[in-house]
Amino acid sequence: VQLQASGGGRVQAGNSLRLSCAASGRTFSSYHMGWFRQAPGKEREFVAGSTRNSGNTFYADSVKGRFTISRDYAKNWVVLQMDSLKPEDTAVYYCAATSKSFTSPGLGLKARESYDYWGQGTQVTVSS
Repeated sequence: VQLQASGGGRVQAGNSLRLSCAASGRTFSSYHMGWFRQAPGKEREFVAGSTRNSGNTFYADSVKGRFTISRDYAKNWVVLQMDSLKPEDTAVYYCAATSKSFTSPGLGLKARESYDYWGQGTQVTVSS
């Protein structure tokens, strides 16, 4: 599967952005999807994930209640709606996909090494 992320930009704190990730191929429903981010000088970290069939969602504590991940199975899109943005949300955001199976998706989807496919990243900058 190929992933193409878009929607990044520069906003002031408190505002919103919507990131989109288009997935190629016909088997979108076979993949768990995730969003990660990487700030300068920091490790890439999990932001949000969605399981492949049921669409169960998981979030990092730092974004819970502010970010929402959703997927459109008809259009092969996964979206990250980001509200109440903070300067510490500034990072390059990546969408990712995996076809692996997990005993505990809530743990598996949060691990960077679980994912086989990555998009190119989109920059999000939040100013104070």
